[in-house]
Amino acid sequence: LWHNKMSLTTLFCCENLLSSELLEGWTLFEMFNISYISGHCLMLIRLFITLSHFQNKVSSTIFTQRVSTNTSMHQAVCTYQPLSTEDAVEASLLLDSIAWPETPPSPAPVSLEQTSDPAHSTFTVLPRKGGGQWHVGDQLEVMIKIYDFKGSPRKSGGDFLIARLHNRKLSAGVAGQVVDHLNGSYSAVFSLLWEGDAQVTLVHPSEAITVLRRLNQEKPDRIYFQSVFRSGSQSETTTCNVCLPPTQQPLCNYTDLHTGEPWFCYKPKKLSCNARITHAMGGHKLNFTTEENRLFQNNINLKVSIQASGPASVTVLPEKTEVKNSIVKSGPSGYYYQGVWQSLGGTTVRQFNTSSDITQCLKGKVVHVYGDSTIRQWFEYLHTALPDLKEFNLHSQKQGGPFMVLDHANNIMLTFRCHSTPLRISPFPTRELRYIANELDNLVGGANTVVAFTIWAHFGNYPMEFYIRRLQNIRRAVVRLLDAAPDTRVIIRTGNPKALSHFVAVTNSDWYSLQNDKVLRAMFKGLNVHLVDAWEMVLAHHLPHNLHPQPPIIKNMIDMHSLENFFFLE
Repeated sequence: LWHNKMSLTTLFCCENLLSSELLEGWTLFEMFNISYISGHCLMLIRLFITLSHFQNKVSSTIFTQRVSTNTSMHQAVCTYQPLSTEDAVEASLLLDSIAWPETPPSPAPVSLEQTSDPAHSTFTVLPRKGGGQWHVGDQLEVMIKIYDFKGSPRKSGGDFLIARLHNRKLSAGVAGQVVDHLNGSYSAVFSLLWEGDAQVTLVHPSEAITVLRRLNQEKPDRIYFQSVFRSGSQSETTTCNVCLPPTQQPLCNYTDLHTGEPWFCYKPKKLSCNARITHAMGGHKLNFTTEENRLFQNNINLKVSIQASGPASVTVLPEKTEVKNSIVKSGPSGYYYQGVWQSLGGTTVRQFNTSSDITQCLKGKVVHVYGDSTIRQWFEYLHTALPDLKEFNLHSQKQGGPFMVLDHANNIMLTFRCHSTPLRISPFPTRELRYIANELDNLVGGANTVVAFTIWAHFGNYPMEFYIRRLQNIRRAVVRLLDAAPDTRVIIRTGNPKALSHFVAVTNSDWYSLQNDKVLRAMFKGLNVHLVDAWEMVLAHHLPHNLHPQPPIIKNMIDMHSLENFFFLE
């Protein structure tokens, strides 16, 4: 029967007559392995697998990876095709919503002297609208004027600026909302909650944004990965990625059958695709012109502060009730005061300063944490803060896990597992690579289950379409989980600003993180989930930006967003 099915499918594929009805009742293993017989079938089969009608039938099944060595897949590796028409429409709308101002055409190569120079640029605190004294609750606005290295004013927008209002004596800070006027001037607007100093930083000039955008379209493989294949005493290492340059070398196709998430490796010369045992970051390939490199210089034009042309602070009187107007449509999500994050969304903050307080709140809970190392910090924080949480040693890789800690007396379980590829990590067992969507589909959920995840730090060098597709898959899994178990608490950590070197800037820039952050917020808007605004919590704090925020910031994330609002609502 199997051979008859293979022959029939090969015939129908050649005649373009394969239909979803023909595939009904077939196992995914059978369908996927047809690709070994007919090189023309694989793309059709992947399409049928991802049809919503078919997805409903397989959503509860756990799949293992199957592979193909079909060389015809080379041309389709980097297309980032959506899974449905609805997904394609949504992706287009999302891309439109995060569109960045284009850099005006200029003679190539770009001259550094004509780009934005933070040393020549300035900002000015504007007088209070309507005159009079500043009061708590007012909107403080500063006007930013950008000049080039020759001291000439810029005539276009597109620079990436960040801003905050800060008071070190009060351990207070709030992020500013930046508005691009597209003419070389910008506004930064702050919620005036106390007296403080305005701070403005140029992260990237607009010309650098143009380079970053081009890199993700033309060089998504500038970060590459490797896998070890082993059989007995024989081993080989090949390059892997979402995008692999077309060659005559056949590919191993590790596309996930449940989500459709693509991943490929060059096939070893002597070993089978099934012999793959590890995944790891291989290295990077950065080819820049001298002029492009000059757009990413520390202390010159890469995350450099802009100075005020006059006083950077104002005197603030107690709150005065009146109608306030602002040029920004939405304000910050919160602010720091006395080192504690306060939400502006009406949520009351409760501090958990002792292990017994945290234990009491976590009692009877199962907490699953998924994602990258920036949310692994939550797992590590709770493990350290709660001495009764004992590790169940799974003999896992130190970066990616999986990890499990238990408090038997209080019936608490906390787990962590890293997300699947792309993943910049030291050699990691491929058998432990799991997509977040698949993990969510394997949860029962319920009132005593908490899910926390993040996914952003390993996607900086890929086109946005790839990230959108990943989030769409995760969102579908979240919806399925909440439909089955509405009492499940789902928490999503956003990305955050980080320290930028030249290498980090061109592979995982804050600009990439900001764009991903916008997409993530839009993707999960309206669902019964809670977003932890790590972007503003890092931006508003006085501590230096870091990919892995320092413990005071992590504690505020745990206290404010995770514990009080979700883990312990009965």
